[in-house]
Parts: sequence; structure tokens; C-alpha cells
Amino acid sequence: MNTIEARWRNVQKLVYHRFGEKLDEQTILFIIGLQELGKGEADYKKEEKLDIIHVGICTVLSNYGYYQFLGKDDDGWPHFKNIKKLPNEIQGENQEILLKTAIIDYFNL
Repeated sequence: MNTIEARWRNVQKLVYHRFGEKLDEQTILFIIGLQELGKGEADYKKEEKLDIIHVGICTVLSNYGYYQFLGKDDDGWPHFKNIKKLPNEIQGENQEILLKTAIIDYFNL
């Protein structure tokens, strides 16, 4: 088993203990986005949920130099600037590996 897989399992264990079920990558990104938004649980519209996932993605990829945190707007929503494009070879499975690694690093596991 490679290191990323083992560390990803640690992330899954962590969120399982917190939420009582196994969560996929997208749901974990939603949780990270929600954490960064700082508003807690609410009834979010579909578009807001996608925005929250985007906040999660920007947050974890900011540590890799792809996004820069600009601050929060008057409603408390974080804003990021895309400062580096993902290389063309980071698609599909490679993109999933990058996101998983970034999530692992977010949780310091």
C-alpha cells in the first residue's frame, strides 16, 4: 500500500469518527469549505453547496500555490485568487491524487 492510500485512510477514519459514516472526497471538501466559511450547518441551496465545495478546493490547493486567499466579503464568504494553473497532465486520476494529498495535508495526517 502506498503512503497516500494509507494517509487517505487516516483522513477517512478521522471523519468517520466525527460524522459516523464513511465520506467521499467531495463531501470532505464540502466540510472543509464549511469549516473555512465558519457558518456551521444550515439549509444551503445547491449553488451555495457548490460554492462551499469550491472554497474547500481553493483552501486545500492554496498550500500548493494554486490559489491565494484574498479575504472574506461582507457576508463572510472567503475569496481566493487563482495564481497558478494546474498542469495539463493533472487530470482525472492525477487530479484526484492531488486533491487527496492536499486534503491529507490540510488535516496534517
